[in-house]
Amino acid sequence: MYPRDFLEKCIIMKKTVALKYNDDLPAPLVISKGERRLAEKILRIAKKNDIAVVEMPELLENLYELSIGSVIPEDLYEIVADILLFVYNIQEKNENN
Repeated sequence: MYPRDFLEKCIIMKKTVALKYNDDLPAPLVISKGERRLAEKILRIAKKNDIAVVEMPELLENLYELSIGSVIPEDLYEIVADILLFVYNIQEKNENN
């Protein structure tokens, strides 16, 4: 039998949300989201294009409620900014090596 946290993670990862952010946007924007097969396709596209994937189940649930084309709400700015900073730092470090 599988541990409960493993099963919960498998169930949660059946959803995916993709965000986009650049200086022209007021806040990160939901550009794609999906469940099951569509989620798997989004993840394959991200991997193929070297787009960072971050697993945060609680954040995923909040973002999944948003419509495609919506900017994230202000109460998620800080956590999403922390994630983007983390990803940018990793990318910069990899480029310098």
